[in-house]
Formats: sequence, structure tokens, C-alpha cells
Amino acid sequence: MDDAEQLAAHLGPLPEPELKPSFIVVSGLPGTGKTHFCKKLSERLPLLILESDALRKSLFPSPSYAPGESARLFRAIHRLIEGLLNKGISLVLDATNLSERYREQLYSIAERLGVRLILVRVEAPPALVQARLKQRSAANNAADKSEADWTVYQKMIPSVQIIRRHHYAVDTSRDITPVLDKILREVRR
Repeated sequence: MDDAEQLAAHLGPLPEPELKPSFIVVSGLPGTGKTHFCKKLSERLPLLILESDALRKSLFPSPSYAPGESARLFRAIHRLIEGLLNKGISLVLDATNLSERYREQLYSIAERLGVRLILVRVEAPPALVQARLKQRSAANNAADKSEADWTVYQKMIPSVQIIRRHHYAVDTSRDITPVLDKILREVRR
């Protein structure tokens, strides 16, 4: 079983295939609310959430977060994305996706397959992120797959690059409903 097949084995039930699947890419630093945003989106749209933190742990039970491990993980995620979109499964990728160089690979998949690509930048004020990350580590919630803390957040700030394509920006310290509504309209268009 290759890595993409191993990841697919951990997905659970898939939404019904669509003629024109959507591919939503969420980008943002740890603690900004990406996973919460994806969950709220999936309550309104029949789509599969590919959460990179959960997928990493299914491939690497004790992850090191080393560059080689991340490269292997994202090669598998990209193959998984292609396979799912080819089957008509709409999905959202919940990962930091901070670098334009890495996002380019996702753009390429969408263009090659001719699927609708929707980009979302998730952000929140640093003080709120710090409080969320502190609460996350104190809660030690098994359902929360991220191990990122405030130090990781701060180390990742320099790697944030502007999304050079049309995208939605959402501040999760505010009401996210207007952005959810816009994405819903775009998917149904």
C-alpha cells in the first residue's frame, strides 16, 4: 500500500460524487481557526475535509515534522487530492499552505483536472491566537490533531506569503458567516 492509499484508508465515509467537484484550499498560521472554519463549511456543503495534521499522524504515528517527512506527506496528500477530485469528491484542504511555491502545486492539480478552485486565507489577531494555542495545549484534546504551539506560530510567521490569486480572507475573531455564504454561492454557481 503506498502512502496515498494509506491516507485514503483513514478517511471514513465520502460525500456523494458530483459532476463538478470543488477544491477549497485553506491557508493560515496555526491557531488562526482553519479547522473550525473547515468544519463550519462542511456543515453547509457536502465535502470531505483533508486535515493535514490528522493525515500526518495516520502516516507517521510519532511525527518529527522534519522537511523530508513533510515532503513525503504532501506528495501523498497531492495524489490523494487528485484521486478524490477525479472521482467527483468535493474537498477542502486544511493545512497551513503558507508558501506560494507549495500552493502552486495545488493550483496545478485544479487546472489539470478542470475543477473549481476556491482559496481562503484564515487569520486572527495574534493575542487571540496565543490564547487559543495556550488553551489547546492545556486541554490536551485527543480530537485536536495539531501539535503547534505559540513558538511554532512565531517561527512560521516569516514563511507567510501573499496569495497571488483571487481568495477570500476571513478573520475568525469575527463572524465567519459572510465568507461561508460567499463560498456557498460560488460553489453553487
